[in-house]
Amino acid sequence: MAYEKHWANNDKINATEKQKLKMDGLEIFQKIPEYARSGFASIPKEEWPMFKWAGLYLQRPREEGYFMMRVCIPSGILNYDQVVTLAGIARDYGRGIYDITTRQAVQFHWLRIEDIPDIFERLKRVGLSTAGACGDITRNIVGNPLAGIDPDELLDTTPIVREVYETFQHNPDFSNLPRKYKVSISANQKNASNAEINCVAFTPAVKTIDGEEVKGFHVKVGGGLSSRPYLAETLDLFIRPEEVKKVTVAITTIFRDYGYREKRTRNRLKFLIADWGPERFKEKVLEYTGPLPTKGTDMLTDWNAGYFYGVHPQKQEGLNYIGLNVPMGRLTADEVLELARVSNKYGNGEIRNCSSQNLVIPHVPDDQVETLLQEEIFKRISVDPPKFIGYAVSCTGIEYCNLALVETKERMRKIAEFLDKQVEVDVPVRIHMVGCPNSCGQRQIADIGLQGIKMKSKETKELVDAFEIHVGGTLKQGGEFNRKLKGKIDSQHLPAVLKQFLLHFKEQKQPEESFHSFVHRVGVDKLQQVLDEILERTLPKVAS
Repeated sequence: MAYEKHWANNDKINATEKQKLKMDGLEIFQKIPEYARSGFASIPKEEWPMFKWAGLYLQRPREEGYFMMRVCIPSGILNYDQVVTLAGIARDYGRGIYDITTRQAVQFHWLRIEDIPDIFERLKRVGLSTAGACGDITRNIVGNPLAGIDPDELLDTTPIVREVYETFQHNPDFSNLPRKYKVSISANQKNASNAEINCVAFTPAVKTIDGEEVKGFHVKVGGGLSSRPYLAETLDLFIRPEEVKKVTVAITTIFRDYGYREKRTRNRLKFLIADWGPERFKEKVLEYTGPLPTKGTDMLTDWNAGYFYGVHPQKQEGLNYIGLNVPMGRLTADEVLELARVSNKYGNGEIRNCSSQNLVIPHVPDDQVETLLQEEIFKRISVDPPKFIGYAVSCTGIEYCNLALVETKERMRKIAEFLDKQVEVDVPVRIHMVGCPNSCGQRQIADIGLQGIKMKSKETKELVDAFEIHVGGTLKQGGEFNRKLKGKIDSQHLPAVLKQFLLHFKEQKQPEESFHSFVHRVGVDKLQQVLDEILERTLPKVAS
């Protein structure tokens, strides 16, 4: 359908919006073959940002011409041919680096413009795409990585996610949104797709209609993190499975036509929802969809944060899925190929990415489980990881990201391994590290969120990597963002400070008490006092 860009006459729209009026982001796909022939130097600088619509960001430093690429993986589900293809791209063009993101996508690094056409062709052959993986457009649709095999799902969302994904792929009607736009569709009753931090999230629900219990969804809108985080609010609507596409299109259309396009820092859907409120927004949705039932019964029972470690029975009798830990979501191409071999030998070749940056191998028969677990690869990619490395998440960090202030991935891995040696606790503690306020590593929902900053060292007077500590995040019972404790910690001393902080938790917690429950019981003020004492005792010259 044609639509009017009514904002075109607004002189106050930001520079990115003005560029998008000159060139739709999807047009970059037509330009890439020529740029691949003529080389990176031929790309006009003003078009660099448009590569995001093709899933491409320039790595730091941008001028060197290396790209990071994200590949959309709806619900994180990959078949054998897709896994092998992705591993081959990482091996042939990406220096062997294969990252799983917190939105179930796959990310490569070190790609040159000359490589991109062949990569696109390889992806196309196996039904994969980078369109919308970045940019002001519908991003990878996250969902239940166990869709179709999940004993805890209300219904199989695989065909629904596929229909919605294909609706927005290369669709010029929705390629010029005010900002990035994140959709979640899951019927997992333990909220595996982190509904509350998405722009739009469909969650499992039931409603009695004409005397019959109907399985479907509630819809949440307006979630998002970054420097001004919001938890999504539930609209008073019940959505039948066949209506998910219609409702998604309606909400996306409203965001496109009514979302803010002036200050780039206020362009997300969450700001429109905050200003309008859920009731007004619901009425606008109904103008596009026609009548919809009111809410039914919410079927979310818990939040598992996207973790599925261990061996679990599928809904299909005699088959199992195996949840594995990928430290910081980073694999080598050779490891991915080995996982593909194992999955194909013992299962059906599928590998499924989780929002926790981990993965699942499904469809393993009962009599094959023990043999599979003896494979060499599972010494590193563990089914039963230690409490800290198993629940650590990190963004890309300054290694490749132009927005990051500090290094994160390797630092978080080393800290988690150090804590596993130094502190033994009876419950997992989820630690998320981010390199900037954009929070790709979802710092706000962590038990302990570590946000990277720069600070002047009191010892050397030079700028050094440092971190602020936030405590008590969760998405249980609607969600709660963690809260910042005062104090900036030089990265050199961060492991020692975290060790002391977590030893206090270990000593003062009740049996089986989670970190989030502990924070609520003792209070943030008390934890601030504890941290102050640790900083004073451990870092007298560095504490601030």
